[in-house]
Order: sequence, then structure tokens, then C-alpha cells
Amino acid sequence: MCRPGTMADVADLPLVLGIETSCDETGVGLVRGTTLIADAVASSVEEHARFGGVVPEVASRAHVEAMVPTIERACREGGVALSDVDAVAVTSGPGLAGALLVGVAAGKALALSLGRPLYGVNHLSAHVAVDQLEHGPLPEPCVALLVSGGHSSLLLVADVTSGVEPLGATIDDAAGEAFDKVARLLGLPFPGGPQIDRAASGGGEITIDFPRGLTGGRDLERHRFDFSFSGLKTAVARWVEARERAGEAVPVADVAASFQEAVCDVLTRKAVEACRSSGTVHLVIGGGVAANSRLRVLAQERAAEHGIRVRVPRPSLCTDNGAMVAALGSELVRRGRTPSDYDFPADSSMPVTRVVA
Repeated sequence: MCRPGTMADVADLPLVLGIETSCDETGVGLVRGTTLIADAVASSVEEHARFGGVVPEVASRAHVEAMVPTIERACREGGVALSDVDAVAVTSGPGLAGALLVGVAAGKALALSLGRPLYGVNHLSAHVAVDQLEHGPLPEPCVALLVSGGHSSLLLVADVTSGVEPLGATIDDAAGEAFDKVARLLGLPFPGGPQIDRAASGGGEITIDFPRGLTGGRDLERHRFDFSFSGLKTAVARWVEARERAGEAVPVADVAASFQEAVCDVLTRKAVEACRSSGTVHLVIGGGVAANSRLRVLAQERAAEHGIRVRVPRPSLCTDNGAMVAALGSELVRRGRTPSDYDFPADSSMPVTRVVA
């Protein structure tokens, strides 16, 4: 989607290639400024489905096999040659160590062979930066709610290339992880997020009052902007087990809808409060769970009550992809940030406060 400006203006901007391999998607994106040129993704999700979750060794091997074809597809779709690339960005962390190593090695090899600057970037910051491809430059400051299989975080973003301040995070299961585990309890396929959303939207009623973790009493005082979904997951498991022991059918759609409501209630409630507390009227939502239909609706409704504007990229840009890495790389180039040294590591526990390796 093109941003304001002429095609000539866009053509004059640096072309950045981004590589993403933090989990089970091999993503390669091409971005000029805030214009998405190409976004190629090869997913290994079907290889993990029979295990009910991502197997790191399987993901790493899939990245090795998919890397070159995915780079070639991105260039073909974007109508560019590798020699046209002005800079390379690659996810350095956080993520699965073996999966990250594949992407980092590919990024270094590509940048060295082309003689181009290389940026090892933070996966979470990239999930914030990708919104620029949908809605233009980020408002600064803004609050970012990042929700995925491995992360549930609230961030205050003064500058996506340097100023990311953590406000809160999950203390146990991330939201996406809880979706996967509850889907398995209900006999739904992996990945669980889309399956729960589909079941809940297909006639499910919010009939079960599942718990909302860290939203009351001392827990709220100590963990104002933190998240906990482990207790919710356990409550769903016990409810389902009780029905099964009684020989009663489990109303999958109702359980899915009630569970989804509990998750989205907590996420949106704390995100809006974080905006109000920090004095910002801009909320950006990213990560795979940001594709959830109920989360999008509830966030818009609650934010509107307090004059907060919500920005959520289209679902294809919420899940892991190379476009988000290229978007952050493009912003780093535009602001003249120093490229990474070529000896930076794949850092599976890269802190959110660190944008560039």
C-alpha cells in the first residue's frame, strides 16, 4: 500500500530487505520508506501441527530449506534484483535460538556479498514498526500492545528506533500460548488462535465467567500493566474436565467465546489504562493475536470512550513476516542509525529495550 507522495519520491528512498526467522515463519520483505514493495512468507506450521506446537529443530531446518526460495520470491514479486537492495535488516532476537541463527547467518551473508549495511533488529520493535506500512509514520509517543505466542507486552514508544520503554509483560503464559493450549483442550487444531476466534464467532455465547488474572486487589497493585493467563488456562481445563466427568457434551463454541472474552478483556483494559497513565492518545496493537477479531473490536470500543486512537495493521502484517523487519530497518536507515557490527549474535533473550543488536 503506497503512502502519500509521488512514485518518484518513493523510488528515491533506500530499498531495505528484511529477514524474519524467530519462530516458524520464514519471512522476507522489501520496503522503501513506509511503502511495502514485497512480502514473501514460507510457513512451516503444517509440519508442527501434528505435535500441537512449534518444534524448534523442525523450524530451524524449515528455515534453511525455505530461505533462498523466499528471498527469490520476494525479489520477483517486487520486481527488483538483489543488487538494488540498499540495506539488509534481520531479526536478531528474541525468538528460538536455532531459528534465529538461520536468519542471522543469511542476513550477514547477503549483506557481506552485496557490500550493504546490516541491521540486527529486535523482533518486538519490528512488530511496532510494521504499522507504518498500513497507516503511515508512527505517532510519537504511543503505547504498543504486543500480543503473540511468546509475548504479551505493553510498551511506551517514544522512538521506535531507540526509545522503547517496557510498561508491563506476561509473568507466565503469553496470550497466544494460552490460545494454543485451550484450543488443544477443546480438540481444535494448531495454531489455536484462529481456531478459537472462528469457533467463538460461529455462534458462541459468552456464558462462562472465567477469571481475569492480575486485575484486582494486591495483584493489580503489584502488576498494574502485567499479564497472567496461566490461571485462566487452568480454569478452562477444569471446567472442561468437570463437564466430561459428568458425561456432558462440552459446548466448544461457548467455551471458546468465554475464554476469548476473558483474554481480550484483560488485554484491552490494561492497554487503555496504560495510555491514560502515560498521557498518550495513540495505541498500536501488533503481534499474531492482534489478528483476533474480538480483540480489535473491544480495543476500538474501549479506546473511543477515552479519546484514544487505535492502530492495528491488517492481519497478514500482524503475524511474523519479513515486511515488519524491513519496516524497522527502513526507519533505522531514514534516521541515520548506526548499522550493526557483523559479529552480532542471535540473541534468543534480547531485551525489549534494545532495538538494534
